[in-house]
Amino acid sequence: MTLRATVAELVREFRASGRIVIVGASLAGLRAAETLREEGFTGSLTIIGDEPYEPYDRPPLSKQVLKGWVPADHTKLPRMREVDADWRLGVAATGLDRATKQVRLANGELVPYDRLLIATGTRARQWPNPAEAALHGVHTIRSRDDAAQLQKELAEPPSRVLVIGAGFIGSEVASVCRELDIPVTVVERGAAPLVGALGGVIGEIAAQLQCDHGVDLRCGLGVSSLEGDPGGHVRRAHLSDGSTVDADVVVASLGSIRNVEWLEGSGLAAGFWGVGCDAGGRAFDINGVVTDSIYVAGDVARAPHVLYEYQFLAMEHWDNAVLGAEAAAHNMVNLEPHYRPHLLLPGFWSGQFGVNIKSVGVPPFGDEIVFTQGSVAERRFAAAYGRRGRIVAAVTFDHGKWLEYYGKLIEQSGPFPPPPPGWDQPPDMKPMPAEFPDPRVPTAIPDVVLTGHAPSERTAEFRPRRH
Repeated sequence: MTLRATVAELVREFRASGRIVIVGASLAGLRAAETLREEGFTGSLTIIGDEPYEPYDRPPLSKQVLKGWVPADHTKLPRMREVDADWRLGVAATGLDRATKQVRLANGELVPYDRLLIATGTRARQWPNPAEAALHGVHTIRSRDDAAQLQKELAEPPSRVLVIGAGFIGSEVASVCRELDIPVTVVERGAAPLVGALGGVIGEIAAQLQCDHGVDLRCGLGVSSLEGDPGGHVRRAHLSDGSTVDADVVVASLGSIRNVEWLEGSGLAAGFWGVGCDAGGRAFDINGVVTDSIYVAGDVARAPHVLYEYQFLAMEHWDNAVLGAEAAAHNMVNLEPHYRPHLLLPGFWSGQFGVNIKSVGVPPFGDEIVFTQGSVAERRFAAAYGRRGRIVAAVTFDHGKWLEYYGKLIEQSGPFPPPPPGWDQPPDMKPMPAEFPDPRVPTAIPDVVLTGHAPSERTAEFRPRRH
């Protein structure tokens, strides 16, 4: 038998009787499992998740669920096909032994694998003072249980809601409050809402949008402490300028944390921004060597992108979870030259204060911005971001139909300023500084983050195994 025939036989045997374990039972984990079956994998498939629920959709949690339109337990993700998996729900993975190829669970069980997909995603960053975080009425929003409890308290309704952090989730929560006619105060450490994701020029527009809808917006401030009543319910917040805000519901929207702690000591390039991997989802070890049997997908993955100088991108987007999982799953049961890259052009959408905000590309990669269509005064416009004469991103307010046009320009490294489509060009089309804050300035972390060029760059660090 030739070497090629031997390898082909090994692949056939693996597809028929191999063992694949997916750690992470959310969107990326489910879509990866479906793709594995589509690719003809008939071996053992185990899916591990720390929540007791089957995979559910998260985008509605901060919108339709909070408004009371959709119950939180009605957000289960549709199945594209049967996956015939061994579901281990309600138990977290706590360790990875690459030498013996085993995942350790919180209940002490060891789950063996031949190939492993890491899709553990992110969790909400909690209010940093544990005693204050434990007060009744203090919330974060990431899981369906979080959304269900917050919706219940908004329905009562509270006298005032305090939102700490004006990123996309915090701004959406504030928007829901105003739709429900609930007074709301938003405290943001940066200069404006959304400034970390979209820059100061767009942030100023977002700030005016919030104020026009009755939000008590306070930027450039932090919350020093939360105060509860004798019954243990939050009643007041003390701000960094000495002022106070009375509120009986507080939503801490402080960004997310990648779930990588269980990988400590595994020798993988895992850290603050996630797990480093190549564009096909194969995980890097701490030395930058690609592994043969471990893959990464979803919010916890960070991979190099050809359009952004091969810097590693960490993306918390729905389509990144779906398409990244599909690419990684395909590559798990195929060999070179049949590997597929995952080179998604990042995109997101957000509905807030009656405006549909959409973006494509990586806005913080740009240093200039130009309005190319529509009217800022009417809050119906398109704007493009540029860097060194090249378009790198675009954002639209109620102008989303043009986003595909800008996306194609970005993929082709088109010029900046770009040739504007349509007929509604604004009178002033002069580029201006995009006004992104210094990365050291504490503000809401954008959903797409450039994290450097090396798989172990930034805060990834090697920690020897302690057991």
